[in-house]
Amino acid sequence: NRSLFKDRMLREIEVSKRQRTRFALLFIDLDRFKAVNDTLGHNVGDKLLQAVASRIKQCVRESDTVARLGGDEFTVILANVHAEPGVSMVAENIIDSLQDPFDIDGQLVQVGASIGVAIYPDNGADYSTLLKSADAAMYQAKNEGRGRCRFFAGALESGESH
Repeated sequence: NRSLFKDRMLREIEVSKRQRTRFALLFIDLDRFKAVNDTLGHNVGDKLLQAVASRIKQCVRESDTVARLGGDEFTVILANVHAEPGVSMVAENIIDSLQDPFDIDGQLVQVGASIGVAIYPDNGADYSTLLKSADAAMYQAKNEGRGRCRFFAGALESGESH
């Protein structure tokens, strides 16, 4: 899934470069997933990840890309975005959607999500810079109390977001 995601993102970078458009990369990290895995087991954890992926897909357009990077991390490429408020709305919809309990084999499971957003080309013009920017923004969201979305702000070179 990670290599498919990388291919899609590289293609999106090419299209956006050619058409002079922007796209958003959402880096989603589940809150409290480890606790679910530890207490209810990996079988429930795996089913939960599938349910999370389908809820995320319901929040985005058919043309957008949803991928699981590994562990409890997901990414979304929102193609051809014009303004941050639209991106914020999608991110908030994902957060709200994931806060509703999941019914996994009759077991109600509660997780949440922290989301970091990077915009091409503003926060990076290549795959790894964009991913690092979105990841840094996600950590900022987690540090501010989870269950929220943050846009990348600041320089990566200094090793921290401002």
